[in-house]
Amino acid sequence: MPQHQRHPRGGCRPYTSAAMDKILSLIEHYGYLFVFFGVMLGSSGIPFPGATILLATGILVQQGHLDLREAIVFGILGAVIGNQIGYWAGRRGGRPFVLRWGRYVKITPERLERVERFFVRYGGKAVFASRFVSVFRVLGAPVAGMSRMRGGTFLLYSALGGTVWATAVVLLGYFFGQSWAEAQHWSGRAPLLLALLLVVALGLFLAYRWVALYRGS
Repeated sequence: MPQHQRHPRGGCRPYTSAAMDKILSLIEHYGYLFVFFGVMLGSSGIPFPGATILLATGILVQQGHLDLREAIVFGILGAVIGNQIGYWAGRRGGRPFVLRWGRYVKITPERLERVERFFVRYGGKAVFASRFVSVFRVLGAPVAGMSRMRGGTFLLYSALGGTVWATAVVLLGYFFGQSWAEAQHWSGRAPLLLALLLVVALGLFLAYRWVALYRGS
């Protein structure tokens, strides 16, 4: 039986929302392909729940449906390749393309100008920080392309941000997706959890700087 179709150890799902149940079912059926393409779409400039897919992937890893290493690898590949697609779409399509897609996440021309200034000021750090804010995770790559950021700089920070983000979200689903009460399953992994929290804290700090600018505060 394929690895992603093994029966879960826990016997039940930790979430009851229809959306999460649907995503869990899709990952169970299509395995790593759904993880890859789902995260890729969400990273390319299309509003798609890439973070939720990664969280559900971590839950299914904990249940025994998927392999942790492969889940993280496919999540990272989807994030990085999706970002590259978004970058080149923004570079080719320019401001009209970004505004057209941006209306789905309430991006106005004025807000777009502030985001552009943020990219000009912080460069690659803005690409990294965009991973940790849902609105900017969708539009970060197209805006970087529209702003004519150097391709090598974008790829470097996109790979760093995608690696940290995908790894962190999958691990969050893996460690905390079943039950906070089942501490015995993750209490022995305290060093890894600490490292994860430090990485997330760095990403949130950079994201805070972006959100403050975005809101004009």
